[in-house]
Amino acid sequence: MEFKILAPTGALGAGFDAEWLALGVAMKPDVIACDAGSTDSGPYYLGSGEPKLSRQAVTRDLRLLLKARDGLNVPLIIGSCGTSGRGEGVDRVAAMAREIAAQEDLTFNLARIYSDQDSDTLARRFTEGRIQPLDGAPELDLDTLISSHVVGMMGVEPIQQALRDGAQVVLAGRASDTALYAAYPHMHGADPGLTWHAAKTIECGAACAIPPSADGLFVHLRDDHFDVEPLDPDSRLTPHSVAAHTLYENANPHLIAEPSGTLDTTDATYTALDGRRVRVAGARYLPAETYTVKLEGSRLVGYQTIAIGGIRDHVVIEQLPKLLPFAHDYFATKIQDVFQGRVDPDDVTIDYRLYGQDAVLGARDPQRAEPVHELGMLITVTAPTQEAAHAVATLVAHASSHLPIYGYDGLASTVAYPFSPPETDRGPVYRFTLHHVALPETPYEMFSAVHEEVTA
Repeated sequence: MEFKILAPTGALGAGFDAEWLALGVAMKPDVIACDAGSTDSGPYYLGSGEPKLSRQAVTRDLRLLLKARDGLNVPLIIGSCGTSGRGEGVDRVAAMAREIAAQEDLTFNLARIYSDQDSDTLARRFTEGRIQPLDGAPELDLDTLISSHVVGMMGVEPIQQALRDGAQVVLAGRASDTALYAAYPHMHGADPGLTWHAAKTIECGAACAIPPSADGLFVHLRDDHFDVEPLDPDSRLTPHSVAAHTLYENANPHLIAEPSGTLDTTDATYTALDGRRVRVAGARYLPAETYTVKLEGSRLVGYQTIAIGGIRDHVVIEQLPKLLPFAHDYFATKIQDVFQGRVDPDDVTIDYRLYGQDAVLGARDPQRAEPVHELGMLITVTAPTQEAAHAVATLVAHASSHLPIYGYDGLASTVAYPFSPPETDRGPVYRFTLHHVALPETPYEMFSAVHEEVTA
């Protein structure tokens, strides 16, 4: 038994070389699969429903994949549509697919699988104890849960059902990256350990290749091993680069959780077949006693305005540890005075982040260096409305450029701004609210599918 899987890119819309795709198509895959989203870029996309990558870029990639699918007459599976996997993302990509079909004279059965979770059902699951925290999860209350936009991360089962129901193109909401590639061979009897390991290897396209790229990989999945190779003839894989990818986005490189169980790569072997290809064997899949669906939630927390400046005065830099706490106290009082109750200081957050020292890890940075001769300053103001954020930011940016410096007589300049005006409105700001799993009664009940015949 052999299955051939084509992974053309790590993200729909990230772009890939059409020539390398043609090489993959020439190897006659049984299925083409592609991821289209992630939480990597933060909570904005789930909270807002907006996609990260442009319509033009996604349409370009989708056109090539739909034409390839049509020529091969094999399934095309795309998951986490629209970056976050919200329903709007699925519908947006489906609209692109219909437009392309009309332009390219294509016909196919399209399945849209939705992963959005309604608040009433979430509330019921919560009160029944069927939503449980993962390690490190924040404390969850019912108000946070139902005020968030929540999606469930589907496994292979809803995708497989869509294929059994005749889908030739599957556009899924939020989905496990690996499920997209595992669904087809898994339902046709391939070894589950090898299937899930192959899927993990190719989930990000050629990210495990040397050099890493947005282009794709091709897998030959057999009874006791799988072979993987890059589509780009100038790229290569090594046992080390393939094995290293099990660390990507995983706390444990040997145990990788999926909704229906755990991929165990403890005994996996990686063997170079030549300078480009690697053979992998030995992984096992351990079925879970309880099926779980990971929940992802995001909700609006306010609006932001930022100002970016720079400091190149050693006297100012030396006094920043005292100046910034002073500034916070000063602005709390000043906001009350200036805005006369129209803006509550308790509803406003003012953050100073110093690039060049402590911006990422703060005082915990093991490579913290002193003295620092130059710093970049990012001032972020968060408030309940954009109007309030902008108004406070104008005050903060102005006053921050003239904080009182001990040792200087008279007015001193503390931070210089490269832009005029220095304030830039960022718009709505969201935060992730969930790191939990739901316990459904079946793998299908949290997802809904709609089929349609798309014709030219």
